[in-house]
Amino acid sequence: MALKTSKAHYTEMEAAEALGVSTDQLRAMIRIHIIDQDTDLRNVPIATFQPSDLLLLKILTNREAATAVAD
Repeated sequence: MALKTSKAHYTEMEAAEALGVSTDQLRAMIRIHIIDQDTDLRNVPIATFQPSDLLLLKILTNREAATAVAD
């Protein structure tokens, strides 16, 4: 689960690219795993991500992929 983290902050587009997902998939993951309500997502005008955020999202991405294969 190697993740190159040479930056301090990532834009939504950069985070999606680093995770190997589309921005829509990234937003869906955030809606499912992180926010409580869709209004919370609208309250964040520009999302930025730290390397630790990407690590957590990478773990979630791998877990979802493993679940999909098992089904």
